[in-house]
Amino acid sequence: MPGIDESLLEAMRLPGARGASVVDWISGLALGAVGDAPGGDAEATAAETAELARLATESGVLALTGGDDATGETGGLSGKEPPVQDLIITNADSYHLLRFVTTAFDSTVFVHLWLDRGEGNLALARIRLAEMADRLVLG
Repeated sequence: MPGIDESLLEAMRLPGARGASVVDWISGLALGAVGDAPGGDAEATAAETAELARLATESGVLALTGGDDATGETGGLSGKEPPVQDLIITNADSYHLLRFVTTAFDSTVFVHLWLDRGEGNLALARIRLAEMADRLVLG
């Protein structure tokens, strides 16, 4: 099972990958980063994407599963899985994929992939990022 560094290098092998990081969305700290960062500052990027991740996971509407009703009951989530699987942000020239990492404990970590829109394949990147996040070993 790959650790953070190995996972980030795997993410950078995706076509069009500009940069990747593993971020704790509670603290906003990058646990690891490789490649370029939007704006040139990996720590600022980590803090800003962490804020976005926090908003999405704490949102009552966005965190509901398909089987939920108006009572707000979660549709069978174990409590170990993040309420949101991933986020995709599209820009004129790039994509940002944020994939939340599921662990045996309450995970507050996600993988951020910055992908060139002209060279990258969003569908492939999303699939590979999910596979990578499932194999990621934190510690």
